[in-house]
Amino acid sequence: MSNEKLAEIFEKVSDSIEGEPGRWQFYVKDISLMCFTDLGNNRMRIISPIMETFQLSEELKNACLTANFHTALDVKYAISNDILWTVYIHPLKELSEEQLIDAISQVYASNITFGTSFSSSTLIFPGLSSEDSKEKKKTTKKERF
Repeated sequence: MSNEKLAEIFEKVSDSIEGEPGRWQFYVKDISLMCFTDLGNNRMRIISPIMETFQLSEELKNACLTANFHTALDVKYAISNDILWTVYIHPLKELSEEQLIDAISQVYASNITFGTSFSSSTLIFPGLSSEDSKEKKKTTKKERF
């Protein structure tokens, strides 16, 4: 994947976009996403801010860590610069168009399901109690842009 191809795909899937090669901010249904690339280290990341960390209770932090193991799949909840983010990180050159579109979908989904199912897709890894799993399925706002 190249910066040029990333920009082309972001143009197709977003409602609006601004930026330059290697640094973009775009919106999908009013959710802000950003992408940064590092050509020298063959890395890319798509991130979306969720909330400032002072608003996070210990219960929500623990829910994020649990989600990172069971329901967040290819994205993770992470904290940087006093902001809680949902983050997807991948080698840039090896990234396919299908993986990129799925990554955008997962970052978007993990943002909008924060506080409910904390999920990036409909797949949930085993290990949650059956009651937890039922509750997550019941409250999930599954949506793929």
